Amino acid sequence: MDVIPAIDLLDGRCVRLYQGDYEQSQVFSDNPVEVARQWEAAGASKLHLVDLDGAKQGHPVNLKAIEAIVEALSIPVEVGGGLRNRESIAQLLALGVQHGILGTIAVEKPEEVKELCQEFRDRIIIGIDARNGKVATRGWLETSTIEATDLAQQMAQAGASAIIYTDIHRDGTMQGPNMDALREMAKSIDIPVIASGGVSSLTDLLSLLSLQPLGVTGVIIGRALYTGDISLAEAVKAIGQGRIQDIPPDTGFSSFA
Repeated sequence: MDVIPAIDLLDGRCVRLYQGDYEQSQVFSDNPVEVARQWEAAGASKLHLVDLDGAKQGHPVNLKAIEAIVEALSIPVEVGGGLRNRESIAQLLALGVQHGILGTIAVEKPEEVKELCQEFRDRIIIGIDARNGKVATRGWLETSTIEATDLAQQMAQAGASAIIYTDIHRDGTMQGPNMDALREMAKSIDIPVIASGGVSSLTDLLSLLSLQPLGVTGVIIGRALYTGDISLAEAVKAIGQGRIQDIPPDTGFSSFA
């Protein structure tokens, strides 16, 4: 299972939100490039970036920070936040981003997403962020009437390469992932599901392994890494892809708590 550290960008800084609330943000670093380097050194097989300003404004905003991070790393980077048209997606992919993560546009313009999946084959991931089972859009500021599993099925048929599923009520709370919702999501589609939201311990990660046979192939971890509740190196060793043997005993990692 891929263990994927998250960096959320707000005003060029590395932050974490509580349940997606922009008014409840905590700054962990003014240097997201250095944070990204530390996650790579600790064994990450890929990096998850969210442009929070972009999600709110409807177009990528933190492009300089994203480009600097991509150039600093040798591992793949996936980016979401404000990708609501072809130009924005092409712009990010041109910077060296491996996957663009689409959210709002999947709800509002599903036919356009199908065209994008065909054009940018295997490089489009759909981010489905749910509040009480319903899909939230526009930086989680609005909630649609669409069921998360229904959208996942539609996007799988459209050609998406994977689904990132986030339970908003768990995000940033460190209360554990929503196992029932993840199980339902994985059973409903035949493309990979990446879990996101609420992971707070190695126990949570080991629990997610039970869903791997259903198609949950990765987990995104945010706040728990920054508070030190989870060591990324230990997480990779416990459930990861085996890159741990290449990591020196002392990565020089510093806590953000």
